[in-house]
Amino acid sequence: MQKVYLDNAATTPIRQEVIAEMISVMQSDYGNPSSTHSIGRSAKAVIETSRKTIAKYLHCNAQEIIFTSSATEATNWILRSAVKDFGVKRIITSKQEHHATLYTVQALQEEFGIQVDFLKTLPDGSLDYNQLSDFLSADIKTIVSLMHVNNETGVVHNLEKIGVLCHQNKALFHCDTVQSIGKTELDLQQLPIDFLVASAHKFHGPKGIGFAFVRKNLVLQPMFFGGEQEKGWRAGTESVHQIAGMAKALQLSYDNLANERDYITDLKNYCFDRLSEAFPAVKQNGTDTFYNILNVLLPFSPEKTTMILFNLDMKGIAVSRGSACQSGSIKPSHVLAEMLSEEDLKKPSLRISFSHFNTKTEIDYLVKVLKEI
Repeated sequence: MQKVYLDNAATTPIRQEVIAEMISVMQSDYGNPSSTHSIGRSAKAVIETSRKTIAKYLHCNAQEIIFTSSATEATNWILRSAVKDFGVKRIITSKQEHHATLYTVQALQEEFGIQVDFLKTLPDGSLDYNQLSDFLSADIKTIVSLMHVNNETGVVHNLEKIGVLCHQNKALFHCDTVQSIGKTELDLQQLPIDFLVASAHKFHGPKGIGFAFVRKNLVLQPMFFGGEQEKGWRAGTESVHQIAGMAKALQLSYDNLANERDYITDLKNYCFDRLSEAFPAVKQNGTDTFYNILNVLLPFSPEKTTMILFNLDMKGIAVSRGSACQSGSIKPSHVLAEMLSEEDLKKPSLRISFSHFNTKTEIDYLVKVLKEI
């Protein structure tokens, strides 16, 4: 059976160069980075070199990069510390955030009684920045938590505008950049972001490793306790090979960004053109979307919605109805529920997400199978 992977917003295939880098580190740099002997120091050097590599591509200080198991862990840590340790009394976010943010906010609201304000999502998937300005005018110690690129629709939010509004009103800004890190330039010397989170498996690196950017002079408290790793902020022996793999993946992503972005943009446009030819009533969910995510509303009857992914999977095609974390759910996407009418929510929406490994032949096969359905 032909296998077609078009779910790169859920996770990406690991580049072969990254696998080779991780194998090399596992074979040669197996020491505990906290050990003082030469084998331990060698492992520590791998970690610090990786930290500098990541910082170079994000234009920040290496000491502002903290390694975590994932962006989910980093978000939990940052938001919880903001409330417990910085005295934040309010979180401003949106209902289209990843559940790593939404469920953390909900837990903090229940535990600490903080105020939570949700920004309005406009029909095109964008945020109401005028409402954000109004919210921020209230004199309450606040952290704003908004993603850069929506993981379901690909709608891109204006980080500079959000950050400027936050800093003008003395609010902190936490940003989930999981979908954009490694796929677009981010200059943290210029962008007014206080906290940023990322996961390696979204940019062709290994699963189980990510990082947080914490702006210097913002001192968080640990989420859990143990050794003094990561400035004492993140206890536990570091996973040296995963850290090295993440740094290698980010390096390759940025070194190849220009060519791969052009290639993927062309693929996305080709896919929507082919879908429009086959199904003239097809619509794209969201405008001003990121170049590797295409979320489409198919003009199929509602009864086909529940079986469409199954039928595609039977033909070897991997796509998603929404977030991979939600793909087993029969509930409609919480992101699309903010944008679509009740009638359109019943119809099948597909998230098709691309990488440089995909081809136009694969897209032709997807359209062929959808026509058969």
